[in-house]
Amino acid sequence: MEMEKFSYDNRIVRNFAIATMVWGVVGMLVGLLIAFQIYLPVLNFGLPYTTFSRLRPLHTNAVIFAFVGNAMFMGIYYSLQRITKARMFSDLLSKIHFWGWQSIILSAALTLPLGITTSKEYAELEWPIDILIALVWVVFAINMFGTIAKRREKHMYVAIWFYVATVVTVAVLHIVNSIEIPVNLFKSYSMYAGVQDALVQWWYGHNAVAFFLTTPFLGLMYYYLPKAAGRPVYSYKLSIIHFWSLIFIYIWAGPHHLLYTALPDWAQSLGTVFSIMLIAPSWGGMINGLLTLRGAWDKVREDPILKFMVVAVTAYGMATFEGPMLSLKNVNAIAHYTDWIVAHVHVGALGWNGFLTFGILYWLIPRIYKTNLYSKKLANIHFWIGTLGIVFYAVPMYWSGITQSLMWKQFTPEGILQYPNFLETVTNLIPLYAIRSVGGTMYFVGVIIGVYNLVKTIKAGSLLAEEPAEAPARMLNTAEPGETKHRWLERKPLQFALAATVLVLIGGLIEIIPTFLVKSNVPTISSVKPYTPLELQGRDLYIREGCNNCHSQMIRPFRSETERYGEYSKAGEYVYDHPFLWGSKRTGPDLHREGMKYPNIWHYLHMQDPQQISPGSLMPAYAWLLEDELDMSTTEDKINALRSIGVPYPAGYEKIANEELMKQALEIAADLQKNGAPVTPEKEIVALIAYLQRLGTDIKGNKTADMKEVK
Repeated sequence: MEMEKFSYDNRIVRNFAIATMVWGVVGMLVGLLIAFQIYLPVLNFGLPYTTFSRLRPLHTNAVIFAFVGNAMFMGIYYSLQRITKARMFSDLLSKIHFWGWQSIILSAALTLPLGITTSKEYAELEWPIDILIALVWVVFAINMFGTIAKRREKHMYVAIWFYVATVVTVAVLHIVNSIEIPVNLFKSYSMYAGVQDALVQWWYGHNAVAFFLTTPFLGLMYYYLPKAAGRPVYSYKLSIIHFWSLIFIYIWAGPHHLLYTALPDWAQSLGTVFSIMLIAPSWGGMINGLLTLRGAWDKVREDPILKFMVVAVTAYGMATFEGPMLSLKNVNAIAHYTDWIVAHVHVGALGWNGFLTFGILYWLIPRIYKTNLYSKKLANIHFWIGTLGIVFYAVPMYWSGITQSLMWKQFTPEGILQYPNFLETVTNLIPLYAIRSVGGTMYFVGVIIGVYNLVKTIKAGSLLAEEPAEAPARMLNTAEPGETKHRWLERKPLQFALAATVLVLIGGLIEIIPTFLVKSNVPTISSVKPYTPLELQGRDLYIREGCNNCHSQMIRPFRSETERYGEYSKAGEYVYDHPFLWGSKRTGPDLHREGMKYPNIWHYLHMQDPQQISPGSLMPAYAWLLEDELDMSTTEDKINALRSIGVPYPAGYEKIANEELMKQALEIAADLQKNGAPVTPEKEIVALIAYLQRLGTDIKGNKTADMKEVK
């Protein structure tokens, strides 16, 4: 058989590996800072760019897209070349992909602290960056599918199946969720509103976890775990069942993030059913990974690489058991909006993604640098301190979450809330937050040790940039005797990609389309009107400051919540909310009925220094809002943009919008001045107060005609 000689490109692998280490340190350092900020507000430093609410999305984006994203690309570029027996399709596309992705990360690092955000979780980046993400993703897709097309191996190995599903599904998720109408270069509004926006966002948000943090890492598991163990994958048949059932079921599960909200019940129930089903394929993958190590457990005890991988796969199993459990309504009623969810997410991020990434780095770096790992002892120290870090992070957050929920729901024998002051919950959690920050510090120290170990390894070796290889010439179209349908599909990448795409689209279409086409799914309320220009500007300040990172705007139909906050939230109240701001965690109280609850001066003083209004509050001051002037030059463009996507502002209203804005601002400023606040109507604080005082007032106090949802 004719053999062909070629070489693998290890430069691109090296580049993504270094980026993984750099951004891992940066992303986790920001995470560690906000872990301290949440109970030490002084560490917000009194600056707009360093508040918890602005740094929290920076942390999530840095860890997900910078650290995990670069790790994914590193692992794919190395493994894909070897399992296709082909060099990457284009060295130029590889370079464009690398530098394009780093430019996206840098753009996020600059814009998010500046408050340039869409507020949509894991999709906070504004529209120019969204376009860049799509373009870079297309470059990656061309490079990947081009490599698969020129492969010398007849069949696509199981890892490639997961890479293909990742590429096509992330593209669909990103494009659909990022449809927005630009106002200017730094501001846009989601095309969707309220309930529809929430459904699309969590269809995206849950499946960003599924298809960016899970499926590509399962592909990496199927390549690197057998390589490190020197054992074949436990079961080929289980791989097939795992893959197809996982990608089909996963896409349906998004609505379990919205249980007991204003989302239609049928969509919530659908999300719950498929979330529970999801445990089967998820655990199928975990079992396939762990049983690959059969006969190699002595090696696991000795090899730190395998220790990292075993804990990673175990953490995947734990997180994918907990996810379906949290989708049960009775469990969700306890856990949602609490620190339980924070613990759940970090078991996956720190254990599954973080540990598998470092296991791969420890295996891969010595190979491309033609040397041995600098210190096996340091790798073991990294493993143990990292594992303890996960425990000290997760356990107090589980405890904290249960404590929060029980305190929120507790009634006295007389039938009144035992802890009516939300702040009582917050102050009780401070010791648990302190222990969590210790766990985060331990994990971060482990990362520093790991990076040091890898840098010393790199310095001890020399990069094998062009790794020579040879393989038999291509013979891709010849069928095998007794070839099964799936084996046929494994040598047909186009048909395989189409099948995966169709399977993924089914769930998304069935959930999303009825919510948009069936009017009764999003009823309106006659008393709900669009925001005034001043309220609109205030809402955008609320988004800029990241208030939705700590406060929800969704009162669930529980007695404990209606007693604490007021009437439960209705779908029709959000029809003009572009984007929705339901939130996903209550570090502070829900704000949906905040309007007219306190006088204007209360909000002014609360933003100036929360502790003077609420002694013991952990919220940082937002004093710059009292000093900075509102940018009214954007009002006209904002009105035009919102009208173009269905908000019923009258024709020509944009021309008088700033006049209306000033009328309302003068009233609020006069009231503040009367109470001793030295404020002028042009200040940002006036607009924010206008928005906060509007919240929930469209139906407040009227439980008759205006409360009826008009079908």
